[in-house]
Parts: sequence; C-alpha cells; structure tokens
Amino acid sequence: MSTRKPATIAVRTGIESDTQHHAVVPPIYLSTNYGFPAFGEVPKYDYTRSGNPNRGLLETALFELESGKGAVVTNCGTSALNLWVSAFLGPDDLIIAPHDCYGGTYRLFNTRAQKGDFKVQFVDQSDPAAFDAALAQKPKLILLETPSNPLVRVIDIAQTCQKAKQVGALVAVDNTFLTPVFQKPLELGADFVIHSTTKYINGHSDVIGGVVITKTEEHAEELAWWGNCIGATGTPFDSYMTLRGIRTLGARMKVHEESSREILTYLQSEPLVGAIYHPSLPEHPGHEIAKKQQSGFGSMLSFELAGSFEELKYFVGELELFSLAESLGGVESLICHPASMTHRAMGEAALAEAGVSQQLLRLSVGLEDAQDLIDDLTQAFEKTAKRGA
Repeated sequence: MSTRKPATIAVRTGIESDTQHHAVVPPIYLSTNYGFPAFGEVPKYDYTRSGNPNRGLLETALFELESGKGAVVTNCGTSALNLWVSAFLGPDDLIIAPHDCYGGTYRLFNTRAQKGDFKVQFVDQSDPAAFDAALAQKPKLILLETPSNPLVRVIDIAQTCQKAKQVGALVAVDNTFLTPVFQKPLELGADFVIHSTTKYINGHSDVIGGVVITKTEEHAEELAWWGNCIGATGTPFDSYMTLRGIRTLGARMKVHEESSREILTYLQSEPLVGAIYHPSLPEHPGHEIAKKQQSGFGSMLSFELAGSFEELKYFVGELELFSLAESLGGVESLICHPASMTHRAMGEAALAEAGVSQQLLRLSVGLEDAQDLIDDLTQAFEKTAKRGA
C-alpha cells in the first residue's frame, strides 16, 4: 500500500516508466497483441483484452488511490458493476442494492434478476429495520451507493460492513460521487470499490470507463479472469486518456467542492427552491455520518423546484451555463432531471419509492467561475418567477 498522498499518486503513476525512449509521460500502446519471447514462454501481455501497459498503469493508480490491492478497469461504469456480479453471484445468490440507486444500476440488476442470473432486493439502506430484514436472508453481495444518486443519501459504511461480515456478505461501495480524494471505503471495511471513471476520475466528459477495485489480491485475480472471459476490459487509448485526466483529480475536486458550497448558500435564499439535498447541510439526515467517514462533502447536489412542472421546464431552458445532460463530474456544469433522464428506466412506482419526484433537479457543479454560475441561476430563476406571476 502506498504511503503517498492521493494527489501525488494521481500525478506520478507511470511518469518516467518508458525504458525505450525515456519519455516522461508513458506512451500509448495500441497494439492488440504481443510477441511471445520463446515457444511456451507466456509474456506479461499477450492480448490486449487480457492486459495492456496503459490499462495496467491506470489500474495501479486507482487501486493505490483507494488503498487497495488490485483493480480491473472496464469499458464503462455499468460494465464494472456487471463484472462484479458476474464474478461472484450464481442463480441462488442474493444481492442487496439501494432502493434509490442510479437508474442504470437498477435496470442492470433488475433485468438480470428477472432472467434468473441471481436474486436482487432493493432496500432503503438508511432504514435499520428494512436493512436488517434483508440481511436475515443471507445475501452474498451488498452494494452501497454513498452518497446516493440523485438524492445524496449517506450510509454508514463501517457499520454496514460490520453487519455484512456477520452474515458472510461482501460489500462494494460505489464511490463515484466522492472519489478517493474525499472517501476511502476500503479503509472503512468494504471489500470492493466501484467507480464510473467516466465521471470525476477522468473529469473531462470525453472517455467512458469503469473500475472495480479490490481489498485482496485474490479477488483482483478472480475479477481479472472474469474481465478477460466476458470481454469487459477497457481499451488502451481510453486508459491513457483516463490516466491523463486523473493527474488533476486532487485539484479539480477542491474547486468543484468550493464552488458547490457557494451555490448551496445561494440556493438556500432562492424562493423558487424547495428542499435541498446535500450532506454538508446540518439538516441533512446523513450529515453526521458524512462528517465521520468523508474528508469532503463533494459537489453533487439536488433540489426540488418550488413551482409547477411547466415552470421547471422553463427554468431549465433559460440556463446558459448548465448544460441539460446526463452524466456528471466533468469540468462543465450540468443540470439533470433524474425522473426523465438518468433514472427513467426505474418506472413510476420505483421512482416514487426512491423519493425521486418530477420536481427534482440534480446539479453537477463544474469548474466555471462560481459567481458566473450563480448569476446564471439567478437570471433563470428571475425569468421563471416573472413568467409564473
């Protein structure tokens, strides 16, 4: 395990590793295959689906950042989740997942369960009675999403992992929202960390990717075998680009969070804003847990528009510096309507159970000037208020 700080790991991984031309930045290895030194002598890399120098460097950076022992980089975040359940679940095994998880996660688990690949139960993990009842069914895997998408609910990782171990369950934490800069699930007792590296890890909205990071070398080897078997692994160029993005992770996360704090302060004074969801707020149910297990609160926040659905649509249309788009964690600010965008695969009943209303909007605060972002929100709110008057 590296003793270096996250910013150093992010910047220095792979630097000066080229032994042929001594390039400071590692080159891109686009070759699909590699020569065998001699008959019967298997090299470290033989075929790029199995392994590649660029992917290897990215995996090293990621597992060192998360204080893990291994990692498998995949071609998207959903692929990372699919790899994880494929490696450890059979038809009679149960996975417990958050009832308010990302819509793509819900769709994946629900669809595969309907096919009979495994069993799934979506549970309000912040409800102790509901969670304990689910644990009584002896699940094999538990997925935590903390903070959750899109309501940024917070789950006590250490406590959950202690309970999971009592029934022999393995725990994975989706750490996409906070990254290892602000949260270290493996150090809190988790067995795996999962990221959509598309988001903050890459940070520039130009590469799709994912990763499963493990606490043990044994689990890393098992996942690597399955990644090669089902063809879930990432490409050399995408790995190169993601490592390039990760070098500024520490600096980016600080600015993302600083700007989100200013925007939160502004939103609390805006009449058209109803409930606000962010763990930094003292009234947030998970505030105390977040202070205990996180070193930062992150920059993802959601709020309810205190107006009609037509006013919500008008407000979104008047924004100039928040792009209406899915995904998150890039340098550009985004606004999303989860019920009709990222979580539309859940269906009305599941959305209602998760608390995702038609009035909910999610912000991914980017790296633009914070005051410019506030000014943009202000002009959109003012126009919406005049229209509704």
